[in-house]
Amino acid sequence: MTPFGTIAAAGGLKSPTAARVDWIDYAKGICIVMVVMMHSVLGVELAAGQTGFMHVAVAFAKPFRMPDFFLISGLFLPRVIDRDWRTYLDRKVVHFAYFYVVWVTIQFGFKAPAFAAETSWHHVGLLYLESFVEPFGTLWFIYLLPVFFVVTKLTRKFPPLVIWLVAAALETARISTGWTAIDEFCARFVYFYSGYLFAPYVFALSDRARKHPILALAALATWALVNAGLVAFGASEWKIVSLVLGFAGACAIITMGTLLARAQWLNFFRFCGEHSIVIYLAFFLPMAATRTLLLRTGIIPDIGTVSLIVTVAGVLGALAIWRVALRLHADFLFERPEAFWIAPKKAGPVLQAAE
Repeated sequence: MTPFGTIAAAGGLKSPTAARVDWIDYAKGICIVMVVMMHSVLGVELAAGQTGFMHVAVAFAKPFRMPDFFLISGLFLPRVIDRDWRTYLDRKVVHFAYFYVVWVTIQFGFKAPAFAAETSWHHVGLLYLESFVEPFGTLWFIYLLPVFFVVTKLTRKFPPLVIWLVAAALETARISTGWTAIDEFCARFVYFYSGYLFAPYVFALSDRARKHPILALAALATWALVNAGLVAFGASEWKIVSLVLGFAGACAIITMGTLLARAQWLNFFRFCGEHSIVIYLAFFLPMAATRTLLLRTGIIPDIGTVSLIVTVAGVLGALAIWRVALRLHADFLFERPEAFWIAPKKAGPVLQAAE
């Protein structure tokens, strides 16, 4: 999640800040679509009490869906980690905190009546306050990213290998406290830190894939078969195996994004990657509305088809909400107002999560 635009060739850490790295946008686009797909499919299947053909795609993507997102989020951190704390906190903490507060309030506004019907409005108020300790709904990703940024900066004086080994051990330990922030930190930090630590190798991987597309395609086919086999066998959840699959899948998505960028195919994914935070923040509303409409009317009996339509509606609906918000001058929904900056505002595109 970076402010980089599209350039013809994959750039390394010294790429100009005014440009975007095309394959990163493709990779982010694939990831955000998979995130929407997961929430859409599982939501439909839970409400319907049955599974459909889309369940297979969600299961296939589970080992690498979030690892890749977090790894990409750490890629450009080496360039900014030594900034002064004021600027760093503004870009890496306040930025996400603002959008979390805005969108957790919006989500709560839609769900509060149902919560109140089950308990009371007093309890709803307590739940809202709790959402600042226990991440609410789909927003846990942007809740956790600032924690990763701060922890990485605080530990930058420690031996990187030690930090990485501790992070890998936490993922393998399967920490389960019941608190989302703690459990997801333990499960995901190793991928974010790897993006930060191994960024030059990630860019080198992309460069090799761009130069040797046939070999890259063969590697992708092999990975897909292995990943699918381990998921079907149930081994993808095993300790160590899950860690390896997370990194293998992240490398696969990076390779896939590079090949798509090289061929300039499926530009929709690149567009989604450029606006991944827009989709992440707003997809819940069109997703939930479409799911409710289709299941209540029963107009489409096949659960897999319903899941697919809900996924598409979630992605396109989020982008539509963004466009409408801009037309109505409700930019504050997707752009942090200057009043909420604690350091001089940077030049360049808005809504990007990391420099």
